Amino acid sequence: MKETIIILGANGQIGTELAQALRKKFGSLQVITSDIREPQILSENEIFEPADVLDKDGLRSLFLRHKPTQIYLLAAILSATGEQYPQKAWDLNMNGLLNILDIAVELGIKKIFWPSSIAVFGPHSPKKDTPQYCIMDPNSIYGISKLAGERLSEYYHNKHGLDIRSIRYPGIISWKTQPGGGTTDYAIHVFFEAIRTGKYECFLSEDTALPMMYMEDAVRATIQLMDAPAENLTIRSSYNLAGVSFTPREIAKEIKKILPNFEMSYKEGDPRQAIANSWPQSIEDDYARKDWNWELEFDLEAMAKDMINNLKTNG
Repeated sequence: MKETIIILGANGQIGTELAQALRKKFGSLQVITSDIREPQILSENEIFEPADVLDKDGLRSLFLRHKPTQIYLLAAILSATGEQYPQKAWDLNMNGLLNILDIAVELGIKKIFWPSSIAVFGPHSPKKDTPQYCIMDPNSIYGISKLAGERLSEYYHNKHGLDIRSIRYPGIISWKTQPGGGTTDYAIHVFFEAIRTGKYECFLSEDTALPMMYMEDAVRATIQLMDAPAENLTIRSSYNLAGVSFTPREIAKEIKKILPNFEMSYKEGDPRQAIANSWPQSIEDDYARKDWNWELEFDLEAMAKDMINNLKTNG
């Protein structure tokens, strides 16, 4: 069966690179990207349709025109931005998901990818090797909306048979697109500033350990999960996915190996510190490894080298 894919929220950090990978896998004409705004660059053979995930009638019309076999819902307001606009974040993150789930049931679209986040964990969750199942008490509106979305996804799978698949992404690092308002964004900014100015003022303390993942691994994991046989999947909320955990001090040390004159300083009192303090320092992802053979490829050293090489070449 020929796949037809619609990516909603395709102009964001993950969507931009996921669309490229899916076009390479399925062909450009089989992948329709969509966002509330036009993309900055669109090649001749690429299809883009403007859409707002809060416009249910518009979404229904989009799906009826293209008859997708897979939907990737990436539209969201992230953690730091969500704390500035909590009502807007809840509305987009929750009602956007509900619209997709309801229309999928109505039109018989079975296969959906929706990303969750390590933000679903909270102050009382285990901080090291955080397991798939544990106390989850998020204290950011982003994390609260993602946890509610996980419960909705499992509910719609059990009640309506939707084949919903999800990953709890750690922080995602990429040289191709600017970050979109997340607490882990320092780990992207630091590379851009290391190349541009040779220094960076970090909004997290030097010993704040957080799980991160290079974009190549994140995209590969997403496609690998979507390719996995449905009968192999035991998690219908969202899979833990461990990346590589490090602190700002450790990433600065890795950058200095390549750029010896780089300097990192630290800013106190940023509200993102409280969010980071509530998140895991490292993740356990045994279910992903067992159910769909997940393995990480980029460690901190490999990621730092690739980021700096690409920024020097393409920046």
